[in-house]
Amino acid sequence: MNKKFIIILFFGISILIILFSFAIKANNELLEIYKINESTQVFDRNNELISIASNSKDFYALYDNNINQEFKDLIIKKEDKYFYIHPGFNPASIVLDLLSEVGVTLRNGSSTITQQLAKILLKNENKRSFNNKIKELFYAISLELMNSKEDILSMYINSIYFGNHLQGLKTASLGYFNSDPDNLTKEEMLQLISSINSPNQNNPKGPNNIEVTKTISRNLKIDFDENYFLNEKEVQKNLLIFKESAIVPLEIKNYITNDKEVKLTIDYKLNEIIRTSLKENIEALQTKKAKNAAAIVISIPDNEVLSMIGSPDPSSNSEGYQINMLQKTRQIASTIKPFIYLKAFEKGMRPYTLIDDREYKYELNDFSSFYPKNYNYEYNGEITAHYALSNSINIGALKTLEFVTLNTFNNFFINDLNQSTVQDIESYGLGIALGALEMNLIDLAHIFTIFPNYGEYKDLKFNLTSQNNLAKTVSNKPYIELINKILNDRKTGMDQFGMISLLNLPNQNYALKTGTSVDYKDSLIVGYTPDFVVAVWVGNADNSATEGLSGQQGAGLIWSSIMEIMLNSEYNKNTQFDFTHIKSFDTENGLEWGLVGDDFNKAQNILKELDNSLITNPHDNDVFLFDKNSEIKLSANDECEWFINDEPFTDLFFKPTSQGTYKIKAKNKDKEETIYIYFK
Repeated sequence: MNKKFIIILFFGISILIILFSFAIKANNELLEIYKINESTQVFDRNNELISIASNSKDFYALYDNNINQEFKDLIIKKEDKYFYIHPGFNPASIVLDLLSEVGVTLRNGSSTITQQLAKILLKNENKRSFNNKIKELFYAISLELMNSKEDILSMYINSIYFGNHLQGLKTASLGYFNSDPDNLTKEEMLQLISSINSPNQNNPKGPNNIEVTKTISRNLKIDFDENYFLNEKEVQKNLLIFKESAIVPLEIKNYITNDKEVKLTIDYKLNEIIRTSLKENIEALQTKKAKNAAAIVISIPDNEVLSMIGSPDPSSNSEGYQINMLQKTRQIASTIKPFIYLKAFEKGMRPYTLIDDREYKYELNDFSSFYPKNYNYEYNGEITAHYALSNSINIGALKTLEFVTLNTFNNFFINDLNQSTVQDIESYGLGIALGALEMNLIDLAHIFTIFPNYGEYKDLKFNLTSQNNLAKTVSNKPYIELINKILNDRKTGMDQFGMISLLNLPNQNYALKTGTSVDYKDSLIVGYTPDFVVAVWVGNADNSATEGLSGQQGAGLIWSSIMEIMLNSEYNKNTQFDFTHIKSFDTENGLEWGLVGDDFNKAQNILKELDNSLITNPHDNDVFLFDKNSEIKLSANDECEWFINDEPFTDLFFKPTSQGTYKIKAKNKDKEETIYIYFK
């Protein structure tokens, strides 16, 4: 064989191999673009379509691999009658394009379906240069080499732009005709085909579509019945319905993955029922200057999110309605208290532990003094931890947090509950007990799931196809049972919430905790049964104050309506709370609860043993304004003798005679304490 021929053959084969490898690469590039262009469809747990996410072109593109044969025939007849016999391009068209480039003719050649597909995927629809046409030709040949004609045709039909952000036959069918492609009439198919060359002007929504469709149909010699053409108004109505259904709810935007089908744990029908209820109730609360609200419902034991409402109506332009308040960080107020008591029970406190609810003085870092108050600005004297938590007593939570220690609680919150804070948690100090911590409603509801899950902390589940990444025990079941028992008790909380309350439901098998932040900016409530958790926030997106709305009066209104919906839903399994480890104790404060094996006396007085103070009023280094009517009540933890400036004093009230420093001493058989107060 001639050596020269072998060399030519070798180079020829090499070039073919190189071209073929480039063709493979070009084909794979187009297939990847095609895949990416498909819209993500979001379904709820019952396979109901929630929304359609637009692609990078801001188009909605739903793909259909089983395209109606009649539509295929029509599209080929109009766009490329030689589709099944050409190699991806029409030679005559190529010649016309070349002649037009050198100015011999003004007429361009028509592109084949394969070339049009390449043009669409390469985003060259509006870039009609000669270089782009050559590039499209190469990509078209690559498509023909690597794919069947039927696959190319399907990809093309799924990629055609029909105007109004609708890409592909399936999307256009739903958008313009509210119909599946298989149910389209011939006339509707013709209306779609007639819009291909000028989708923004001649689409079925436009005024010219029907006349253009008639002209094209006559030119193609296709019979039609003009009575079956859908008019502009009918199409417009269908398009509005489609666009509304395609909108991605603001609450789920962060949970949409790159998958083309996302199945969320949300029950969309339930979600919208709850949204309607929330909207009606927040409108009623606007008289109290509360404009915004949010709610979340989580099923137990799997922590699947059933409902997320970040706005009463995301389509409204009302103030704050475009903001997802589920994810906005706000003060959580007294809703943190059950977690403080949980850590205290782990350390030895019990619901029957006695707490002295009185005025205490705390020295702040700036050397000023702080005298914490209860919600109603009253003190209750000696109370139980049960009463303190049931009635959300601030002083009770404060003394309990001191018992737990800040370091222990902070580690629990950050490390066990995996939470972060806006500022370093240490900076909140004992203010944690007074509601200073900040969280968003999703995280707040999440940490509350440890109570119906009996100490197990699991990831929230938003996507049905994913697995929980985390499940760990953060507290032992007996201590969780104590919290559940207290939060389930509505009778003890009557002093704070009243006998008739939005929080009192016909069903007895639930627990709850309310919260009201400083200046009534945030009204909160988190409640649960062994089957689900419901958390609600009410307030204003701009962080302005409401008109005196407490957790009970504000969030409670919405919470009670959602609880009614949930208690009558399929998600209520009527699972009962488990109180296996709880033991009743008959105390001087009535029937109280503890755990089997408790040392009652030790647990009852465990806080007293840690408090060595004798004098309860006044406080060391207190400063008072002097006038002729000044008087200070003297009180102590026990019967004692009193001394003022080392002189015996027997009255209940001390009246200073002048400005200055006064030495006050209390003494009994066991201890002696001295403090100093000042009158200026």
